[in-house]
Amino acid sequence: MLASWLQKKLETDEHRLCDIERQMTEEPGTEWQALSKEYGKLLSPVEKFRRWREATEKIHELQEMNSDPELAELAREECEQTATERNILEKELRRLFTSDNDNDERNCFLEIRAAVGGNESCLFAGDLFRMYSRYAESRSWRMEIVSQTAGEAGGRKEIISRIIGHGAYGVLRRESGAHRVQRVPETESQGRVHTSVVTVAVMAEAGADDNLNIVSSDLRVETFRSSGAGGQHVNTTDSAVRITHLPTGTVVECQDDRSQHKNRERAMGVLHARIGEQKRRERHEKEASERRSLVGKGERSDRIRTYNFPQGRLTDHRIGLTLYKLPTIMEGEIDEVLDALTDFEYGEMCDD
Repeated sequence: MLASWLQKKLETDEHRLCDIERQMTEEPGTEWQALSKEYGKLLSPVEKFRRWREATEKIHELQEMNSDPELAELAREECEQTATERNILEKELRRLFTSDNDNDERNCFLEIRAAVGGNESCLFAGDLFRMYSRYAESRSWRMEIVSQTAGEAGGRKEIISRIIGHGAYGVLRRESGAHRVQRVPETESQGRVHTSVVTVAVMAEAGADDNLNIVSSDLRVETFRSSGAGGQHVNTTDSAVRITHLPTGTVVECQDDRSQHKNRERAMGVLHARIGEQKRRERHEKEASERRSLVGKGERSDRIRTYNFPQGRLTDHRIGLTLYKLPTIMEGEIDEVLDALTDFEYGEMCDD
């Protein structure tokens, strides 16, 4: 069931939506643009809440039919189907209200970096990228590689990608942190389990209304020859771009495209996302009433999860979740993990 505070909030939003509809119809000159924006923001959750309320009422009606032997079996089957539909709506509403304001609806940048563990860390970074790629594909999201550096023995030392899909940041934002892997490397002749670490950062794509105020005089832009794949063109043309934001010391490189212009455009996108994420983190740290974040303080050193291959086990340390289905998870089936994180954060909000 939805928490009482969330039901009250949705009821308030429903009244506000009706009020906006009346104003836009009867008072067309009253700040129409602002009202339209607010209307669009409220419409989806209110419609889901109305469907949830209708399903709840229907379940109560069907339960009252159980006393009639001729209708009991039919009522039970319809009640189960309606309850399933209501559970899906509850999950969607919980996700909407454990959000990071308007950022959850945005595209995002996904940065995966090998940390502790040498070649094995690089290999696992590649495995994680494959896992997220398959998950994105299952959601019909599009992924664009912004920059990548291959590991000496395979995998990736670093890979930055842009995930394009409505709500991508909201779904994946809790993945930021250190992901630990325990497994026997292919090069290990004695069968010993090694422990390696890969860091993941998920950042919302910057929007036009973020007011980041990045001016050209604060940027140092350098071009150089790409060290990646690309043939003769790469070796003779300064197509790679490195941009440094001088006030913060933030550095972004992009060399994955043959076009210097496209590399610069992609690098600027990552730069805006990093600075935007930094500002959000600083703002959250200043707000004493901010609820504790599931991803810690956003530090890359926070260990959030362990992937134990010998046991086929995934453990999320933030919520004490353990699943013995690692092979399917590594194929991109991570909804169960993401839903558990959402439910945990929702529970914390209910306890506040």
